[in-house]
Amino acid sequence: MPKTMPTAAELLQPQLPPIIRDLLDRLGLPVRIVHERPGSGLPRVQAALLEDDTGSLLVLFPRDQLLDLHRLKTVIGRTLVPAEARLQRLFDRERLSALPGLPALVDSPCLYDERLLQGPNLLLDSGQPHVLLEIDSEHYRSLLGDAACARFGVPLIRLRHNLQAHAEEPMEAVQGFTARRIRQRLERRVEIPPRQNTVLRIRQLHGNPRACSDDDVTNLIETDPALAAQVVSWAGLADTSHHPSAERVLSVEDAIVRVLGSDVVLNLSLGLSEIKLAEHAEAWEDMTPYWEEALYTATLMDGLCRAMPRGKRPEPGLAYLAGLLHNFGYLTLAHIFPSYFRLLSQHLRINPHVPHLLIEHHLLGITREQIGAWLMEHWRMPEELSVALRSQHDPGYRGRHAVYANLVYVAVNLLRNRGIGGTLQEEIPQQLLDELGLTRARAEEALDRVLAAETALRVLLAQPE
Repeated sequence: MPKTMPTAAELLQPQLPPIIRDLLDRLGLPVRIVHERPGSGLPRVQAALLEDDTGSLLVLFPRDQLLDLHRLKTVIGRTLVPAEARLQRLFDRERLSALPGLPALVDSPCLYDERLLQGPNLLLDSGQPHVLLEIDSEHYRSLLGDAACARFGVPLIRLRHNLQAHAEEPMEAVQGFTARRIRQRLERRVEIPPRQNTVLRIRQLHGNPRACSDDDVTNLIETDPALAAQVVSWAGLADTSHHPSAERVLSVEDAIVRVLGSDVVLNLSLGLSEIKLAEHAEAWEDMTPYWEEALYTATLMDGLCRAMPRGKRPEPGLAYLAGLLHNFGYLTLAHIFPSYFRLLSQHLRINPHVPHLLIEHHLLGITREQIGAWLMEHWRMPEELSVALRSQHDPGYRGRHAVYANLVYVAVNLLRNRGIGGTLQEEIPQQLLDELGLTRARAEEALDRVLAAETALRVLLAQPE
């Protein structure tokens, strides 16, 4: 018998990954397939696959909570970490975008938070983006079988309250030992090495000074957040010490051409490249997405500036730097505090539904934005940069140098909407675009131009031959 063509209504019906569809059929579960929509009001299950030497464990908890591995250890007495390799194999094999909270999907014991079943209905990830499964709580309880039950999640509302309480004075008001220790370490000399790709290119330019121009050095430094920040800092300190009334250093080009010179920059950069990375190599290997996002954001900041009316445009060199360095605190954590970075990375992976600010403040008492902003101040970088880093997630910020922070907010969220950077997205307020003199169409055009140049951007980040 010939197959009938699907109707228009069937084509619009959300589709499930085959393994989830087959599993639901086998279990005979009465579920409703729904599109994800904000503010549905129904509790949602978050799933995490963890492991230790004993074996793996599927952990289920409400999506309005954070899973804290330390807290979990006090409850069950096990030191668990994300089961990354196993989870990735499952995702790749079955083409899943998220782990559904279905115990039968993974051959592991299960633990769930007792607050998970308080409502009449629940939402589960289906493994397909923006497609959820709605299920009656009693039917879901039957799926859990003899799974262990405990109370271990940390309510997000509590984390938001704690973060807001310290928002005005981020470095001074934080009371945690870890935050104080981080600040004390940053007050000492901090040097962050460039990317290995950058080091190889620096050595090439240094070994052939006659063929090396200021433009070559500038173009290289502008692709590396660690080098760019330190070069501008060196130039600012050198400029003010020799010429107290001199104009400020406002860009990498300014630092190289007007103050330091290419030879000095290459020599200083080679010095940074000798910093030992042995104890940090594990964290450093995973930083490719960081470098890519930094360069995309910087390039988009330049494009957004060009799209703004002339009277509203900020200093282009500083705008580019604000984009390149917007996540500099994350880089600082990776190099200066590898144990904290490892802990943070684990919690970010098992809590993809939680903004990183809440996770960082909960674990460390401080956020990467606060770390980056304070380091900009300590290095005597232009004030615009510390403001941009500190206030980049606040679309309502209208204080001093707000245009830089506002542009970073726009750039980061435009990129996230195209799958570059963090997974959590926010709708860009129209009022913010109006005040910047940008239309959504022109902002998207600027983004399209950046993405059209993706190949060229990747070449800049690529290993030199």
